[in-house]
Amino acid sequence: MLTPGFFITFEGSEGCGKSTQIAYLEKYLRKKNPNHEIVLLREPGGTALGEKIRYLLKHEGEEVSIAAEAELLLFAASRAQLVREVIQPALKRGAILLCDRFLDSTTAYQGAARALNSDHVAMINQIATGGLIPDITLLLDQEISLGRARMSERNKKMETPDRMEQEPEAFYEAVRKEYLNLAAAEPDRWIVIDASQHPEQVAEQILNELNKKCSVNNRLVSTLSS
Repeated sequence: MLTPGFFITFEGSEGCGKSTQIAYLEKYLRKKNPNHEIVLLREPGGTALGEKIRYLLKHEGEEVSIAAEAELLLFAASRAQLVREVIQPALKRGAILLCDRFLDSTTAYQGAARALNSDHVAMINQIATGGLIPDITLLLDQEISLGRARMSERNKKMETPDRMEQEPEAFYEAVRKEYLNLAAAEPDRWIVIDASQHPEQVAEQILNELNKKCSVNNRLVSTLSS
């Protein structure tokens, strides 16, 4: 479904630097297109309902147990609200959207790592998104050991890691493997980035890869290079 706007999502396991790279790209785009609307989003979250779900999923105490199926549906509920309340209207306005996670996170985390039925996950994703697919998805890929080390350093500033950050290494290996499978299956949409580099090198690689996409994607040219 073509829209006047452009939708870029960032994916990757914990500690891959998504927030940093979104900030770099936002700064570049605002300088390049000072009159173009740039919308920053995150999942779960981005709406009043989504932020409440985000807190429940990430920070609610251990006394609240969340089954894998319930987790799947909570992520989907947040996404459904975000799509209808924020994403669809912004795309119709012609905005550039930069989103920290989208439906592919559910496929990797709840589908692969939680080992839920892939057909069920795909159906829930379809309902939540209404069939909306990102124009470009940037996968920040790195060895799991590096991501865990970065998480550990970051968590020194926090009292406790969030729920997802407490998962074992095998969980993250399953997430990474699924992300790479998804990227290989849809090379026109996905761009795999080496996230083990210095953040400025990662940002440079992202811009280089986006410029390559511009050579074959007229919508990307008109949106990012205007």
